[in-house]
Amino acid sequence: MGKHPLAGHPAPDSILENIPRLVSAYYRFKPDFENPAERVSFGTSGHRGSSLQRAFNESHILAITQAICEFRRSQGIDGPLYLGMDTHALSEPAHMTALEVLAANEIETFIDKDSGYTPTPVVSHSILNFNRSHAYRRADGIVITPSHNPPEDGGFKYNPPNGGPADTEITNWIESRANQLMRESLHGVRRIPYEQALKTSHIQPYDYLNAYVSELDQVVRMDAIASSGLRLGVDPMGGSGIAYWEPIADRYGLNIEVVNERIDPTFRFMSVDHDGRIRMDCSSPWAMAGLIGLKDRFDLAFGNDTDYDRHGIVTPDGGLMNPNAYLSVAVWYLFQNRPCWEEDVAVGKTLVSSSLIERVSQSMGRKVLEVPVGFKWFVDGLLSGSLGFAGEESAGASFLRLSGGVWTTDKDGFILDLLAAEMKAVTEKDPAEIFDQLCREHGTPIYERIDVSSTPEQKELLKSLSAGALEASELAGEPILAKLTRAPGNDAEIGGLKVVAKSGWFAARPSGTEDVYKIYAESFRDRDHLNRIQNEAKELVQKLFESDGA
Repeated sequence: MGKHPLAGHPAPDSILENIPRLVSAYYRFKPDFENPAERVSFGTSGHRGSSLQRAFNESHILAITQAICEFRRSQGIDGPLYLGMDTHALSEPAHMTALEVLAANEIETFIDKDSGYTPTPVVSHSILNFNRSHAYRRADGIVITPSHNPPEDGGFKYNPPNGGPADTEITNWIESRANQLMRESLHGVRRIPYEQALKTSHIQPYDYLNAYVSELDQVVRMDAIASSGLRLGVDPMGGSGIAYWEPIADRYGLNIEVVNERIDPTFRFMSVDHDGRIRMDCSSPWAMAGLIGLKDRFDLAFGNDTDYDRHGIVTPDGGLMNPNAYLSVAVWYLFQNRPCWEEDVAVGKTLVSSSLIERVSQSMGRKVLEVPVGFKWFVDGLLSGSLGFAGEESAGASFLRLSGGVWTTDKDGFILDLLAAEMKAVTEKDPAEIFDQLCREHGTPIYERIDVSSTPEQKELLKSLSAGALEASELAGEPILAKLTRAPGNDAEIGGLKVVAKSGWFAARPSGTEDVYKIYAESFRDRDHLNRIQNEAKELVQKLFESDGA
């Protein structure tokens, strides 16, 4: 698909969301349960949708929150629930609705003491810290965010006591119960008025910011960054971490300039993404055009999405780094500069992340755990300390404390930003320079994801393929080394297919929200080789569809 004419340019007024209309729809529009698109549906990152499409309305949040309260009781979870939200327009009303239900269910709930915004990693960090210090009570959390999605979207996700994204068994339970409540016209939902909820003893203020910021030197070498005097630029992209950077700079003596201090639910300050939409995607060079244009003012610059579980790294010479490139560099650096980590600590990656991560890891004698798409697959490894680093191709990652203990079990954009500065301070090379070095040693990857139109029937077929269904023996002129429908790291179904040859690979997965399937492909040769892999991938998948009559 070609680049939109507005891509990389400031968002014009003509494409800004009508926020009063959006919020009014949250309260006024009632979803039709007979329409599957208007039911509760938990994807890899919770329930998402727009109130204007009747996919994220008060009814959904009432039902989901009640379902979470009932799930907690069924599991004996009796500690506090940490509630956070980002800066999307629908987050504030959803936050208010959730509190009405949580208070009515007498759930001890911690909210930001200044009624501010709370990033995803801060909620995860808070859950884990509580559970570490309380032997007989367990905490969990909710984060209200659609991540980097456009301004009209809302999102609602649950983090159980392990601190990370809920697994499929949990989300299926919550989704099923929430939809039952909606089917029954919300008769089973307990609720009290918002002002009354705030006056109960169940809703408690909590200092999320200082609890998180005060421990950052336990996961990143803040002293090294401070002594280097690096000039660091930060674009919070109007997100939930905007209030955190000044306290970080003050506490650790860092030279940080926040280049954009605006919070505006229209996100009018953003550059338009590749498709003409406003999207707070810190891995997109179009959305990040403003910060990239300032790169020469700083030794390093960072951007993050609205809930701060993703990172974007900008260097003076390299511009915005490809997420896969930065993940490879992070692995290379961490496993040489964390002497307290155990020797058998492994590297976690998703199947659709760059194979350069594997090549770098194996060169250092580190085991690689390759899992399906979704950060939930890394939670147990990060929690136990058996994974030192876990990352996915969409610019989300986390890693262990300096001591080798767990930091977060959800993605943390803050620490990936600060790690880039630690790298520069310690090695005197920025991440882009280190990436060039890794390419000279292990080969230069060319990576791309494309979308291909497909029917719902074809998507279901692709999702349920067996490895033996693909008869091909070569990929782009090389023998096929592996045909995968289950992840080698944990034998979980990948919901698609991955085909691997010596110099390249592709993976095909159906989209969960659109009538397309995604082809991820990588070549360690050149662009022509990548194009050949992509074309053969489309041909192979099409043959599978035709052979099944889909």
